[in-house]
Amino acid sequence: MKWIGSYKYGNRYKMSFENIYQTVNGFLPSGFEWLGFIIASLTLAFIVINAVVMSGAFYTWFERRVLGKFQSRLGPNRWGPFGLFQPFADLIKLISKEDIVPKEADEPVFHIAPMFLAVPALLVFAVIPFGDNSFLGKMNVGVLFIIGITGVNTFGVFMGGYASRNKYAMFGAIRGVAMLISYEVPMALSLTGVVLMSGSLALTDIVQSQTIIFALSQPLGFLVFMTAASAEMSRAPFDMIEAESELGAGYHTEYSGIKFAVFQLAEFLAPIVTAVVATVLFLGGTKGLDPIPGQIWFLIKVVGVIFFLVWFRVTWPRLRVDQIMAFAWKGLFPLALGNMFLVALEIEILQTNEITISNMPVSSHLIMTGVNWIMTAVAIWIIANLLGQKRLKRGKPVPSDLANMEGAN
Repeated sequence: MKWIGSYKYGNRYKMSFENIYQTVNGFLPSGFEWLGFIIASLTLAFIVINAVVMSGAFYTWFERRVLGKFQSRLGPNRWGPFGLFQPFADLIKLISKEDIVPKEADEPVFHIAPMFLAVPALLVFAVIPFGDNSFLGKMNVGVLFIIGITGVNTFGVFMGGYASRNKYAMFGAIRGVAMLISYEVPMALSLTGVVLMSGSLALTDIVQSQTIIFALSQPLGFLVFMTAASAEMSRAPFDMIEAESELGAGYHTEYSGIKFAVFQLAEFLAPIVTAVVATVLFLGGTKGLDPIPGQIWFLIKVVGVIFFLVWFRVTWPRLRVDQIMAFAWKGLFPLALGNMFLVALEIEILQTNEITISNMPVSSHLIMTGVNWIMTAVAIWIIANLLGQKRLKRGKPVPSDLANMEGAN
């Protein structure tokens, strides 16, 4: 068994930008290479976008089936084998509904708000390295691109609530902006340890630098990232934006038809985006054991993270608004700072003139892993004791004078 970066196979059948570009250029006259570049880019974008949208459709089926198992029920089971066609039935139903715009709505903002949530989720996949020869995966600001593009979601949430002119939608939007901004800070800080260990912001370099996957060597950073990402998705237990018992449907209460379908698409793409990013940054991307192809390993890791997110959602009840905000600033923020300073200190101690980040031996990585696990346990214990509610101590019950009425006349 051998640890590999990605599966090597014949380039003849390998789908990549370079192969598509060469194929298109074979049909174009000399001097039109620029046109071949545009056609290849649009072709690859069309393939990736449709694959991502289809994965979002099947994620809805997967999540509902898994939730059904956890809750001792069947889940989708009517349309197609095992209910596989249920997402398409739901899509047809939503598209056929009337697209209602409130009379007092800010129409331009009302119409474009759904795109501010769906488009960023699709753009993230542009820089994900699905193999060694990823076209944009080598972009030297890949991590900054992901942090920046996912932050656009905040504008979509606020625009949807503001443009609706609905008080419940506006309440949900205000909650959403406060929560999303709060959790973006620890999520971004949790990635600094990854950047320090890899010495690069390019996602391909981060994947190749994981001698030991960062989920094991930086457990505290991985824990902070997954928790903050769960809040960024606005899923339980952080679903205060769409708290059905309080706000109806939250910021998209007034939406219907195709616009509501786009909101739902963005919501169901969020866990997939989180799983893909976590796989690249913390789980080694396409790295795995041969002879299994690297892309298969990538898919296995993504499905595993998605299952964990669904499990996390179904296990925990919704937190109160004050608990969610306190957890971001009093819990995750100091943990993220601690992880950043700890990794920086370890690198400073273990680096010498001969040993750098790029050629650090496995023994140094193992030392860092052991220290980080110990410090993670200590940090979680401290935060839990600071934020955890103290158990109420009941005093010894004192019988009332009225408890015994036998002697009363």
